[in-house]
Amino acid sequence: MTEPPPVWLLDVDGVVNVARPGWGGPPRRSLVWADSEAAGYQVRWAPPLTDRIRALHRADVVEVRWCTTWCPDAGRLERLWRLPPLVRSLDADPMPRGSACWPLKLAAARAVLAAGRRLVWTDDEALPAAGPDRDALTVHGRALLIAPRPSRGLQPPDLDRIAAFAAG
Repeated sequence: MTEPPPVWLLDVDGVVNVARPGWGGPPRRSLVWADSEAAGYQVRWAPPLTDRIRALHRADVVEVRWCTTWCPDAGRLERLWRLPPLVRSLDADPMPRGSACWPLKLAAARAVLAAGRRLVWTDDEALPAAGPDRDALTVHGRALLIAPRPSRGLQPPDLDRIAAFAAG
């Protein structure tokens, strides 16, 4: 029996939605309405990044799940980035913002590992610092944690690391 692919907990702001995404081409922008906040937000991303996320998920290399304060409004991002409907790892109502959401994200990461799955977690802020929480996640090499620079987000080498971890 083949092991299922790793679960990739994907944050949005500072990971996909960034000021200077790079990736060798011009970024795209769109105003995205968040019903949960009754507000619109400017989103900026690199199309090759969202293409690669979509390709890795569709090829069953990883199982991408939202782990972001955008969870209540993730359907709008899925349509914008042509992603299939993804599992939402956070379902708080109202959704806590900023560091108040970090414990929920950590609980989602722990739940993935407790279910016997390998974990990829990409977040620019919520990853635990060196210490017991981080050690518990990364013991036995079952988790890959990537904290991109918030202004640049995930870059091609990060996606290469994710693909290598999934293969591995």
